[in-house]
Amino acid sequence: MGVSGSGKTVLASLVAGKLGWRFCEADEVHPAANVEKMSRGVPLTDEDRLPWLETLAAWIREQAATGHDTVTACSALKRSYRDVLRRGAPDLLFVHVDGDPDLIIRRMNAREHFMPGSLLRSQLDTLEPLQDDEVGVVIDLDQSVEEELAEALAWLRPRTA
Repeated sequence: MGVSGSGKTVLASLVAGKLGWRFCEADEVHPAANVEKMSRGVPLTDEDRLPWLETLAAWIREQAATGHDTVTACSALKRSYRDVLRRGAPDLLFVHVDGDPDLIIRRMNAREHFMPGSLLRSQLDTLEPLQDDEVGVVIDLDQSVEEELAEALAWLRPRTA
């Protein structure tokens, strides 16, 4: 989880590869209307996000039902969004990639993506840190991808054995 530009997709895909789990990039299942809205620099509302989150929860649930573990790269900015995702797997674990907004905006401005850097502030304002009853870890994005991966795997492996 994390705001756009935090590097969650790169990290999540590496984690999935190392653990042999199925991977879903949440941006790829956004309804076209959401992508169009964000492309225009308009933040999504909770109502915009709900069907998208329900689609992700259904995918997680379907994969679990067939015996597959999963990794999803999803912003999951609010507790209520994470609650929707947990409908797919009540024991969902969260790896929150977080760090300096100046570094994130530089990353956003250097890539091609439908999410413009102008929306970073709205994501940071929406972001609710993991709460005490949510199982998760925060990883600082101001390190190499290899270091992020090692930290994520060291935290995940004992919880997923």
